[in-house]
Amino acid sequence: MRTIVLASASALLVLVAAAHGADSGTHNRYKWRDAQGNLHFDDALPVEALQFGYDVMNASGIVVKHVERARTAEELKADDEAAARKAAEKHAADELAKADQQTIAAYPTENELIGSQQAQISMLEQNIHATEVSLQSQEKSLTEMLSHAADLDRTGKPVPPSLQSQIDVLRRNVEQQKNYIATKQKEKEAAGKRFEVELTHYRELRAKAAH
Repeated sequence: MRTIVLASASALLVLVAAAHGADSGTHNRYKWRDAQGNLHFDDALPVEALQFGYDVMNASGIVVKHVERARTAEELKADDEAAARKAAEKHAADELAKADQQTIAAYPTENELIGSQQAQISMLEQNIHATEVSLQSQEKSLTEMLSHAADLDRTGKPVPPSLQSQIDVLRRNVEQQKNYIATKQKEKEAAGKRFEVELTHYRELRAKAAH
């Protein structure tokens, strides 16, 4: 398949060159080097020249055009990947610039940005506190029910299914609320670090705009 493609490309180049020569009244020649570095001249363009690249010379022997060698499938793939990376980097840079503009527009002063950050931290703290209050209540109820179940067990009485069901529900709720609090604590810590970076970047943007 590669030989067919190269041969077709060669034939097309020969036709184009012939047409150009007929129009201009000149006759082009081709110069190239093979894999061993040997120099070749020919009136017709061979497939081998496409593999290594060649020069087009006019009737006076002056090089009027240089054609690079045919690129391999691997090289073409690498070119495509490089182009995709470059496009992705440009897109990321454009998005960052857009985000910077939006930040400056949303927070004209540093105090406004800090106020927004503190409000978000405060919201997380409120969620944590409310869950902690609920957790304390749930744990108290669970302790009381477990104590009641233990009293029944000591007197040889069975624990009612309804009581056991309530104990199971409370245990699940307590565990879920503990996990929720731990998650929100991590969010608060991550937000604090992120806000420090944002504030530093905001100050850099303001300093750059001032110059």
